[in-house]
Amino acid sequence: MASLEINTLVKKFSETTAIDDISVRILDGEMVGIIGKSGAGKSTLMRLINRLIEPTSGSITYNGIEITSLKRKNLRKWRSKCAMIFQQFNLIDRLDVLTNVLSGTLGINFKLLKLLKIYSKKEKIEALTYLNNLDLSDKALQRVGTLSGGQQQRVAIARAMMQNPSILLADEPISSLDPKNSKAVMDDIKKINKQDGIMVICNLHSLEIAKEYCDRLIGLSDGKIVFDGHPSSLTKELAEQLYDLENE
Repeated sequence: MASLEINTLVKKFSETTAIDDISVRILDGEMVGIIGKSGAGKSTLMRLINRLIEPTSGSITYNGIEITSLKRKNLRKWRSKCAMIFQQFNLIDRLDVLTNVLSGTLGINFKLLKLLKIYSKKEKIEALTYLNNLDLSDKALQRVGTLSGGQQQRVAIARAMMQNPSILLADEPISSLDPKNSKAVMDDIKKINKQDGIMVICNLHSLEIAKEYCDRLIGLSDGKIVFDGHPSSLTKELAEQLYDLENE
């Protein structure tokens, strides 16, 4: 079974150590929640995995390939296989839903025709299938900027799935959503994990949601792993430490 292996990873910003000597192994098919207070290093870890930022030292490998050494075409290929969902959706409001979803293919086939937004029939059918699976097929030709926040995040999920990813990274995917939309988005992410067997690594601020949806939690504090295990193993005392609840 393929796995993502992070080995003695360090990331420093000037004098600040955001990720401090992390080593962890995540298997294909796992749904892992990264938990901890703001500034613990959760988003930094996500961006290191996707190579949006470079590590200070250490390595990341997936299925035997060292991700931290990839360049140019191979790096673009990795970013396609390691799709990312962002807190602020990162969609183009003035374009319709279908075009936004189809833009997920740009990382796979970076060609002039794609830049001109000319997509194949097969790609359009695939995009519409993802939208249908997310109950958004009736919004395909609607401008993204007119959708609710929850609908926009589900469009972002469909766009990520167009990359045919092996790993789905979700960086605070529900932090700007109300409880109803948060549940819908998390249900969709869990469905993708279970039905497609895709590794999901989800950075979540809410401990209760992380415990409900994730099979494994990794707790970060000051850039270090202080917990790694099943949600049922997380003690009340450690949860309070992770979120500074005793200081509130």
